[in-house]
Amino acid sequence: MKIGVLGSGAFGIALSLILKENEHEVDVWTKFQEEANYLDQQRTSPNLKNIIIDKDIHISTDFEKTVKDKDLIVIAVPAGFVDDVSKLLKNYITKEQHICIASKGIEQDTCLFVFDVLKKYVDTDYVGVISGPTFAIDVANKVPVGLSLASKQEATIQQIKKAFQNEHVKLRETDDILGIEICGSIKNVIAIAAGMLDGMGLPISTQAMLITEALNDIKELIDSLGGRKSTILSFAGFGDLLLTCTSTKSRNFSFGRLIGAKRSKQEIENYKETTTIEGLYTLESIYQLIKDKNVHMPIIDLINDIIYHEQPVENLLTFLIEKE
Repeated sequence: MKIGVLGSGAFGIALSLILKENEHEVDVWTKFQEEANYLDQQRTSPNLKNIIIDKDIHISTDFEKTVKDKDLIVIAVPAGFVDDVSKLLKNYITKEQHICIASKGIEQDTCLFVFDVLKKYVDTDYVGVISGPTFAIDVANKVPVGLSLASKQEATIQQIKKAFQNEHVKLRETDDILGIEICGSIKNVIAIAAGMLDGMGLPISTQAMLITEALNDIKELIDSLGGRKSTILSFAGFGDLLLTCTSTKSRNFSFGRLIGAKRSKQEIENYKETTTIEGLYTLESIYQLIKDKNVHMPIIDLINDIIYHEQPVENLLTFLIEKE
């Protein structure tokens, strides 16, 4: 197959390596010429240490070339950039092409999940979403990983499976796109809270308590918004929540640790300025969404109050004990 990957961050490059391993033709797009030059010349990413980018993976800023005549388009940009990418994509995509969304999150202002952001501009049913417990470096190192794959179209499911699945990448399919997107988005917010606990010096036992409470709340949120409760037990649900809430490889977890350890405002701001923290972007959106939908989810209220209203981080412990 011919595949175009929109996004040259760590995850976009990692996915490109899997696609190339599966003997597909791969073009990768980045908005930034300097980044394209670096990746093309150095054949490595600063975010994926010791990983070599195959010389046959073409990297450029030519959006049209990346999309034109491709069988599958993979969207792998941060959630905040999906709107801009979708606007561009509508000018070149055809109804025969399939789209795989690998981005996770909720758009601010509109509170739309990534699938719906894309659908604002691109009129096609050939869209799938992949999500699961996969750090980019692990994908690039070809360790066994599992992903949830959600689509309403069997043809799209088969196309995406053909693109990615092999002896170390497993895709488990579902048609619950909304449930998968909720899981893939909110886990980054919960990971910030898990990092707070770690930063406070609390052990994995307390983090497990948080994860369990969060699982139940996310399950109810999925149900309230029209998804299936059982999706919480998928790779995108429990799997990704477990990974993101227990690993220092998670930027969201690491950000929470700084808050829990009561590091200086300057150190926290420096981390925010130099690191993509998807959970922060998603927190504002999910906070607004649950208000708009009249959904009761106090863990989100509390995380929002700690980060944006300087409430004591110790309130998280009180919450966990007193939560009904």
